[in-house]
Amino acid sequence: MTLDALLQRAGVWRGGEASLRTRHRPVASIPTGLAPLDEQLPGGGWPLGWLSELLLPCYGIGELQLLLPVLAQLSRQQRRIVFVAPPYIPYAPALWQQGVRLSHVLLIHTHKSQQQLWAMEQALRAGVCGAVLGWTHTPDPRVLRRLQLAAEAGQSAAILFRPTEAARHASPAGLRIELTPAVNGTTVHIRKRRGGWHYRPVRLRPAPSRRHAVA
Repeated sequence: MTLDALLQRAGVWRGGEASLRTRHRPVASIPTGLAPLDEQLPGGGWPLGWLSELLLPCYGIGELQLLLPVLAQLSRQQRRIVFVAPPYIPYAPALWQQGVRLSHVLLIHTHKSQQQLWAMEQALRAGVCGAVLGWTHTPDPRVLRRLQLAAEAGQSAAILFRPTEAARHASPAGLRIELTPAVNGTTVHIRKRRGGWHYRPVRLRPAPSRRHAVA
């Protein structure tokens, strides 16, 4: 059988396109507010019921700004937004200006990694949280799997911020996005997407200052 004939068979999956199973199973998601990014994300936005990782060289390069439209949507739906151990206190006026209802925001402070991940898991499983955001450096792969299962149970957006070096290690996350600072903004690279790959980077507007982004 020739290669062309083989590729025409329905059961053959090719990199860069969704798997047959994924294409026939809708992904619950919320638009990011950035059309070029939505085009590349499963379901056309941030997936609900998935663990998603944001890989960063450092904090304060626009990572929270990327999520603000989604957080605003979820808060308007009366779903809670939980920040677990952020490196800086989220800047309340900036959240409010972007439409996030502060009455639905919960901030959890803890300095121990085990407690941070436990808090994330419990918040995800509760079923009342639209998004749970956590910051950690060296999570146990088994704990990551529990976070994925908890996100599925609560149909929440689980967002884990990790250093760029974490990309060298396998993860059960359905979505892994790397952010890199650029002269005229921030560039988004999709490093892993459940159901296929997509390598076209997306350029975002200039990143806000650290104080307004995460403090």
